[in-house]
Amino acid sequence: MLFVEPRFFAFFAVVLLVYWSLSSNSLRKNFILCASYVFYGSWDWRFAFMLLVLSTADWFFALRIVATENLRTRKRYVTASLAMNLSVLAFFKYVHFFVGSAIVLAEQMKLHLTQPTLKIILPIGVSFFTFQSLSYTIDVYRREISAVKSLRDYLMFASFFPQLVAGPIVRPRYFVPQMHSVRSLTPDDARRALYLFLLGFFKKTCIADNLSPYVDRVFQHPAPFSAFASITATWLYAIQIFCDFSGYSDMAIAVAALLGYKLALNFDAPYLAVSIQDFWRRWHISLTTWIRDYIYLSLGGRSKTNRLITYRNILITMLAGGLWHGAAWTFVAWGGAHGTGQVVQQEFRRALPLKEQQDRWRKPLGWFLTLNFVCLCWILFRAPDFTTALLMTKRYLLIDRGGTEVIPLWLAGIGPALLLVQLLMRRLRVEERICALSLNWFALAYGAAWALAVSLLPFGYRPFIYFQF
Repeated sequence: MLFVEPRFFAFFAVVLLVYWSLSSNSLRKNFILCASYVFYGSWDWRFAFMLLVLSTADWFFALRIVATENLRTRKRYVTASLAMNLSVLAFFKYVHFFVGSAIVLAEQMKLHLTQPTLKIILPIGVSFFTFQSLSYTIDVYRREISAVKSLRDYLMFASFFPQLVAGPIVRPRYFVPQMHSVRSLTPDDARRALYLFLLGFFKKTCIADNLSPYVDRVFQHPAPFSAFASITATWLYAIQIFCDFSGYSDMAIAVAALLGYKLALNFDAPYLAVSIQDFWRRWHISLTTWIRDYIYLSLGGRSKTNRLITYRNILITMLAGGLWHGAAWTFVAWGGAHGTGQVVQQEFRRALPLKEQQDRWRKPLGWFLTLNFVCLCWILFRAPDFTTALLMTKRYLLIDRGGTEVIPLWLAGIGPALLLVQLLMRRLRVEERICALSLNWFALAYGAAWALAVSLLPFGYRPFIYFQF
């Protein structure tokens, strides 16, 4: 059930009607819990049962952690939570990857292994809800939050449908306290939520889905295309993945807001970043903060005495982040490239600090280099294999001029145009201005915007890119 499908609109209309007709917070939470499992079960009821079992187990582990002061017992239960969640993630997402890698390695050693015929269906959103549950048990173990005593409340936190399948990854310290009181919705909050949902819908369906055929055409068979077509396709993919994923996040935040709950911002104009570190402060913020808090800092974070240790921690963290995104070596390489880029950038700043008169060039130059580095890395993310990635990279760097096949020239102008629109929307505070309109004018503008969005809809619906993760 995609956020852009008519059946979701029907589902959510019923949810809103029933939810706000209930006056009791307890009844509302019961209803949202049921609605969340219906939503997730619309893909496969078997995985809804798996989600229930995992969530119940983590709720139990957390209660056992706070019930004792014995360090070994506490470690035993948090380790059980880690083992359970990571085992589920490893089985469903990485079995084929590890087995395939082992077979390739064996063949290089002149050994012959038979490929097993395993048919494993990837549960939608498994990477998101396992990380979310892990953050809960780890935070309880670290004594940073209290354990949730109510099983119903914890199950609702773990299955809250607006963000269940593709984030943002919700942190318990931020979300659980909101469940303790009856939620309310002011007219201003409703307008902002409606605006944000439409913005996300437009980004996903009208931009990302319409660009997808051009991107697929080049990346599936890049050999006959020219270097300019390959560069344009890379830019288009950068736009597609941003509009697809941030569009989902916008809609998820909006749906939660219409139920009275607040979710954290997940994107903050990442293509306006002036450094690689700045990019990761703006891109998929909920994942960035997760791997920072639970991987980078657990490894020791920034060392005050040895910068090589800091760089090691950065590389391990980014490699893990790459593997989280997908079960392929291209994703690992993508994470490694971003980690290496951060290390090189820090070393460059250390070796060649900018002089005062050069500072005015830092941001424009940093933005240009960062944007092109990120686009180069997206090639690894999108390419089906390293052969395609290498060819597309050569084309991007103009080492290989490529073939003669082209894609429409006007597509090359979409990226600069959208960047300019985003910059103007931030400068002019378009969201604030629209939400400040009177009810009649807001309704008129909103209806006109929906009419425009519907007129630009492509044929059919494409799954959100991050559903596969």
